[in-house]
Amino acid sequence: MELDERKCKILKAIIQTYLETGEPVGSRTISKYTDLNLSSATIRNEMSDLEEMGYIMQPHTSAGRIPSDRGYRLYVDQLMKEKEREVADIQELAIRKTDRLEKVLQQVVRILASNTHYATMITGPQIHQTKLKFIQLSKVSEEQLLAVIVAEGNMVKNQMISLEDAINDEQILKLNLMLNTQLNGLTMEEINLGMITKLKEQAGIHSSVINSVLDAVAAAIAVDAEDVPVYTSGATNFLKYPELSDNQKASELLSAFEEKQVLADMLKDVEGEDENQEGSTGIQIYIGDESPIQTMKDCSVVTATYELGDGMRGTIGIVGPKRMDYENVVDNLKTLKGQLDGIFKKTDT
Repeated sequence: MELDERKCKILKAIIQTYLETGEPVGSRTISKYTDLNLSSATIRNEMSDLEEMGYIMQPHTSAGRIPSDRGYRLYVDQLMKEKEREVADIQELAIRKTDRLEKVLQQVVRILASNTHYATMITGPQIHQTKLKFIQLSKVSEEQLLAVIVAEGNMVKNQMISLEDAINDEQILKLNLMLNTQLNGLTMEEINLGMITKLKEQAGIHSSVINSVLDAVAAAIAVDAEDVPVYTSGATNFLKYPELSDNQKASELLSAFEEKQVLADMLKDVEGEDENQEGSTGIQIYIGDESPIQTMKDCSVVTATYELGDGMRGTIGIVGPKRMDYENVVDNLKTLKGQLDGIFKKTDT
């Protein structure tokens, strides 16, 4: 007997419902949650066939059905094939998009420096408050698993996990099912202690894997300033202004613009300040001693946060003398903020 499309859908519904509830699944439940528009009687017949084929079983008389190991195997094999294709597509798209976006941001920062006659910088977009899309655990050796974490915005990160106890393929498959059922679509803030406790109980002797996976998820969706690319332009514009062009000041400012990590940290901090200000326009102005970087105390720093959708944000910064043309700078930043979303979408085509 072949497993046709209807039987596949019913089997999938049984497995997903059982994973959510932990209770045997009846035909009436399946009729409510599938798009098959079948009667309970028809579903019962299909479930009988699935039981005869070994994909589901009845734990005791008059109870609903639960998946068998064979049913889990079919479900997981199909799921993994789908997700492997999805991960491969996402990685290819991310590489292509990152390459194009880098060129766009480099061009944007050059144009901004030319239009304002000041030094400019911009960070690549990072994902904030992102949701988890998919987790895939794969066995690398007897001592290690590879966790592939896919987050909203199609961000993919890999993390090696050391094993304390031996684990077989069936146990890995069940961990994959359990983690994806419980965590998909959640942010780190939504993963609470109750969920973690439940996951650890279900994982049994492999509860330590749950801790490692959650650490990997946190690392995947956290914004790390060390990973933030920073593009700069117009540093030599400092030399146009007498108050900034003496040897010591100019040297300090030019050196500061070469320290990409310092700039990334600064822009991340000012972006955080902007998030915490109710009704903020996304533009901040720091004058003299207000500057986040010591070597820029004789300057003014104007920053703006731009958004590209899906929780992706970055920061633009313009540095010039205290007597900078603030109106022109703010106008340029407002225009750029409005244009970046459209520019970014063009990189998808």
